[in-house]
Amino acid sequence: MKYSGNRKTIAILTICFAIATAQTFAQKEHHHDERPPQNLKVLPKNTTGEEIHTIMRGYSLSLGVRCNFCHAATEGEKPKFDFPSDEKPEKEIARKMIKMVDAINNKYLAKIEDGSLERITCVTCHMGRPKPLVSVDSLPKKNRD
Repeated sequence: MKYSGNRKTIAILTICFAIATAQTFAQKEHHHDERPPQNLKVLPKNTTGEEIHTIMRGYSLSLGVRCNFCHAATEGEKPKFDFPSDEKPEKEIARKMIKMVDAINNKYLAKIEDGSLERITCVTCHMGRPKPLVSVDSLPKKNRD
């Protein structure tokens, strides 16, 4: 009986490993773009492709979206992205939001001298959603009264 439990555990771990490996290969294939970053209007011009990928992955996770949310892409199973394109209005909105977060952190929160406040990021308001979800219900009870 114990052997059967081990077989189930091994089978589950094997399936999890296969899924993780497939996702890793899909992501590498999907983001394979050797060209240096172009059309950087908010991020520093000397940002490397690897740094851009890390930054964009953070934005993607924070908003719960994929690359095609802001970037123009061809249709199909393996879309080709035109990362420098400004075709999608969401890209300009993202640029404005990046500037807003930077201003909040560097102009306002930085002036609070006791250092008690943490820097904000996209996930602070978006919490994994494309549009920020802020409601009175999300506030601690003591702040609602």
